[in-house]
Amino acid sequence: MLRPSRFLLIVMLTTACQRGDGPAMDEAPAAGQTADPGSVTAFVGATVWDGTGAPSMSDAVILVREGRVAAVGPSADVDVPDGAERVDLTGRYVMPGMINAHGHVGGTLGLEGGHYSEANVLDHLGLYARYGVTTVVSLGGDEGAGVRVRGAQATHDLDRARLHVAGAVVVGETPEEALEVTNANINMGVDFVKFRVDDNLGTVEKMKREVQQAVIDRAHEVGLPVSVHVFYLDDAKFLLEAGADFIGHSVRDQDVDEAFLAAMRERDVCYSPTLMREVSTFVYESEPDFFSDPFFLKHADRAVIDALKAPELQESVRASRAAQAYKLALEQATANLRSIHEAGIRVELGLMAEAGLDAEAVLLAATRDAAACMGLEDVGTLEPGGWADFLVLGSDPLADVDNTRSLESVWIAGNLVPGSS
Repeated sequence: MLRPSRFLLIVMLTTACQRGDGPAMDEAPAAGQTADPGSVTAFVGATVWDGTGAPSMSDAVILVREGRVAAVGPSADVDVPDGAERVDLTGRYVMPGMINAHGHVGGTLGLEGGHYSEANVLDHLGLYARYGVTTVVSLGGDEGAGVRVRGAQATHDLDRARLHVAGAVVVGETPEEALEVTNANINMGVDFVKFRVDDNLGTVEKMKREVQQAVIDRAHEVGLPVSVHVFYLDDAKFLLEAGADFIGHSVRDQDVDEAFLAAMRERDVCYSPTLMREVSTFVYESEPDFFSDPFFLKHADRAVIDALKAPELQESVRASRAAQAYKLALEQATANLRSIHEAGIRVELGLMAEAGLDAEAVLLAATRDAAACMGLEDVGTLEPGGWADFLVLGSDPLADVDNTRSLESVWIAGNLVPGSS
């Protein structure tokens, strides 16, 4: 199976960008610089969608102090303190930064895996941020490097994406073996526990159910939520009964049924379809359209693009049984996503607009709901007390989710992300 390259993440969100002139920032901190922690920055004049589900606010003001939102609302309702630095966003649209609730940060360098260094984790978080993803839940991999990076992000001078980690993906043929990995993760200080229940299209043995239950029980003993990679409906049903907290990837073998939907609703478990994961397995059988997309190309690794254009690589993908099987699985996953959304179950962002969800539903999934699904505090919405992580767009994202492609700048803790404007 061809693994996705490190820059494929932007296709999961948006695929083209027509940039405007950018906001007037003469008095605001430049990229790579941060404001005095005691000062106030006022972002004025934009139409703000705060991600709570409330209507957008025109001619709004966002006051930021020490990296957090001090106030947000129409200009008539928010007083800008004397001496505050002003960033004029007149004519722009602001929304909360997007949250990737199921990523893997730092594990690749070019097309090679196994590069979980602190420097590589930070490099990937900078890349995420430049594309408008301001928080990433990394469900397996980064381990010690990720924990160290996460520990340094509760600060007013942050200018890269935030990170939450699961450590090593839990494996083991027996409960004892799996619990050894689980306990090592717990001792390291992870935010989640993650394991896989998948036979990789019949090529490996799935984790035994008594092992799954042991891992879930141990994680819950110490208050950690459990995310599980699934493929089959029967496994997903068992995991809901066993207490799993988050379904990673789609049910891809058959239509979801009412019993599954009822269990998801009853336990209020979120579903992360990760449709781009399926796309990543077969999309390089030919040259994809996004290889000529200005937004994609702005920060993409050109050497990786050239490697993925190689005829011999494309032929290997066309000949791959797994790639073609996952192409069919994508059709099933997309149909199930529609059913799950219609059942009122919270869903994390994927190719959701193409699956029939409206713009607001997609944006809520990418912001407020993703934060709630993963138990993340102070991100996902623009409300007083939360981190000032937001995107400045040239067009209204609620009118068309593709307008997220008009990204002009990204701000994290009220700081302009280097390279984002």
